Amino acid sequence: MKKILLAIALVASLQAFAQEYAAEKKAVEKAEEAAQNPKKATKAQTWLKLGEAYIKAYDAPAGKIWIGASQQEMTYMGLAPQGMEECTIAGQYYQKLIFPDKLVYIGASTGTIAAFEVTKPVVNNALEKALDAYKKAYELEPEKSAKDVKDALQKINVRYNAEGMSLYSLHKMAAASSVFEKSVIVSTTEPYAVLDTNALYNAAFTAAVVPDHERAGRFYQQCYEVGYYGENGHVFSGLAESLMHAGDTTKAVAILEEGFVKYPQSQAIMIGLINYYISKGSGTEKLFALLDKAIENEPDNASLYYVKGNTYVQVKEYDKAVEAYDKCVEVNPSYEFGFIGKGLMYNNLANDAAVKARDEMDDAKYNALVAEFEKNTLACIEPFEKAFEISKDNSIRMTLAEMLKSAYYRFRDNSPEFMASYEKYDKIVKEGL
Repeated sequence: MKKILLAIALVASLQAFAQEYAAEKKAVEKAEEAAQNPKKATKAQTWLKLGEAYIKAYDAPAGKIWIGASQQEMTYMGLAPQGMEECTIAGQYYQKLIFPDKLVYIGASTGTIAAFEVTKPVVNNALEKALDAYKKAYELEPEKSAKDVKDALQKINVRYNAEGMSLYSLHKMAAASSVFEKSVIVSTTEPYAVLDTNALYNAAFTAAVVPDHERAGRFYQQCYEVGYYGENGHVFSGLAESLMHAGDTTKAVAILEEGFVKYPQSQAIMIGLINYYISKGSGTEKLFALLDKAIENEPDNASLYYVKGNTYVQVKEYDKAVEAYDKCVEVNPSYEFGFIGKGLMYNNLANDAAVKARDEMDDAKYNALVAEFEKNTLACIEPFEKAFEISKDNSIRMTLAEMLKSAYYRFRDNSPEFMASYEKYDKIVKEGL
């Protein structure tokens, strides 16, 4: 009986698909016919109706689904797939649901729709055709059609952004960049004319992943020119990378230095500058001069000392890194990252010694490396525990608990106190906070 019900549901879904597809196709054909009529073609309303028909045609394959919808919600809407496959895309696992006109990807970790692709559009390039129709309506009767055209352009912009995000989730970066660019074009079209800076940034970012450095640089440059710098100033590091690939090192460094002044906490900008200075053999004095200037302007900004500590770690000046991390928590004792930075430095030094020890055949050198490993492992415990005590972020505290468990594991047999600490963090890792 269950198989029969599923078969009935599938047949009903296929019938609904065929009916909706045919209806939207017919509506587009009727609107196109009206637009070809010499009398009707002079009226904005004719082109508004054509644009609306194209948007509805674009929407038809997606039906009522949306990103974030659950499979249960799809079932309630009467959507029954023809088949299902499991797939991995960029390390992410998905269930791919196969429909007559689309593929729907369910995230394995969330159980909700992460992306979808239209495989059988009612009309090819429907949104581009809709844009042309609305531009024609505005051209014919700008005052009369302005509000309707503006509202429609916003709808097209939203759809392009959603399509771009789906393509991004499916790791189709070149296609995603192209769609985000279309979103930018729509957003700057009169009478909407509001630059979608987020779409512009996404067009750059996805192009960089391809990688298409020329394209990425062009969009990052536009972001830079309008003062949109992205999260934590990523536009500066992205633009600089594109300029480096284009051979314009001087401009790239100037962009990084400007970005560093605005976003001294940005790891990407900092590492870009460090790599450049080291490659040129000119040291990192200028970078520290920029940092010191930022600290001079904001002496109570603990995060700047944290960045300074990270920078010293990058250039392997560990004593100075400790001084910077200690200054960080002196300025703001509740800023856990000062402790975390110091703990990570010691933890990473311990890991480096352990890796070297595994390959060392000389007993004396091996013992020295083991002693270095144990010294740095012990050194990471105190800052990690202080960070664990003051942090209000449970995800950070859980990560710290895992690292403390690992550190105490090495010394759990040395004393009852070490064993108790190991058992404490082991329990947190297993049972949660």
